[in-house]
Amino acid sequence: MVATLFAAANIIIPTVIVLGILIFVHELGHFIVAKRSGVVVLCFSLGFGPKLISITRGGTEYRLSIIPLGGYVKMLGEDNEEPLTEEQLAGAFSKQPVGKRFGIVFAGPAMNFVLAIVLFTFLFAFSGIPERAPEVGAVNPGSPAEMAGLQNGDRVLAVNGNQISNWEELSEAIEKQGQNPLALQIKRGDQQLTATVTPAVNEATNLFGETIKRPLIGIQASEKYDIKEVNPLAAGYHAVLHTWKLTKLFLLTVVKLVQRVVPLNALGGPIFIAQMAGQQAAEGILNLINLMAFISVNLAVLNLLPIPVLDGGHLFFFTIEAIIGRPISIKKIELAQKVGLFLLLALMVVVIFNDIMRLIRGA
Repeated sequence: MVATLFAAANIIIPTVIVLGILIFVHELGHFIVAKRSGVVVLCFSLGFGPKLISITRGGTEYRLSIIPLGGYVKMLGEDNEEPLTEEQLAGAFSKQPVGKRFGIVFAGPAMNFVLAIVLFTFLFAFSGIPERAPEVGAVNPGSPAEMAGLQNGDRVLAVNGNQISNWEELSEAIEKQGQNPLALQIKRGDQQLTATVTPAVNEATNLFGETIKRPLIGIQASEKYDIKEVNPLAAGYHAVLHTWKLTKLFLLTVVKLVQRVVPLNALGGPIFIAQMAGQQAAEGILNLINLMAFISVNLAVLNLLPIPVLDGGHLFFFTIEAIIGRPISIKKIELAQKVGLFLLLALMVVVIFNDIMRLIRGA
């Protein structure tokens, strides 16, 4: 019994920490920009549900609520049908210029991007940047690499005189040269050798399981990683690049989901996140921070999708309003939000079903 409770705590506590911080930071973005824009914030709650304690300062109730999974911001005039006095109009969200409303809503996802950059910067500065080594893990039989004499454990130092520091650079160099011969400088044990390899165009599987044709020499990566040490300034630069790379990856994943390239059963929900949080926490605080940064980018991208109910849906409506010069009718917005809510609920059912099936299968 004690062991079961301990195991549950090892999952629940990291999950509460990760989701709590991510959602809190998201709402903090809305709160800060709303305050600076002159909008009256009625309540800023850390957590959901019944309040535990609260204090009111500057017309805002700061509340600690019982369910510690994020928080919320309630602004004056968020509901267009909410009756307002003449004195309240200046501080009402719905009465602000479209540019201010856009900024307030956009600030939530923006803060998730900022959080990810800060966390990645800390990780890279503290523990370096892990990069897959340009080392041969396996040579495919009958491949150009085998004919050129490449062996398992060979480390590629340069391609056509250009230095190679990781597997990604090696892969890009091979693809860039097409079917032209490649002069590879290789380290094998204590020796440095040169090999000439001519890539052949073959089928390969990309990240999304699609079959593509590209120049290949027939080698597979080893499981070895190198740690690239960087100073704090360089860490910040690499953190921005890494966040941008993840953003593009998540957006492309959404496109592949719509195209049905990525199946719906590949999606994970709250149970999957809890499992990952528990696993990463068991492997160390740095792993948990990395997971938090990864999910923060995911949360930002998800919220920016033009789906009613999400921040991206509001931003989409604000953009249309700015183009046509007048607000969209409340009835049309309400109808769109009902459709958006239905889609989100349907998606939630799918991901929770996926999570449960993974538990049943023991995956």
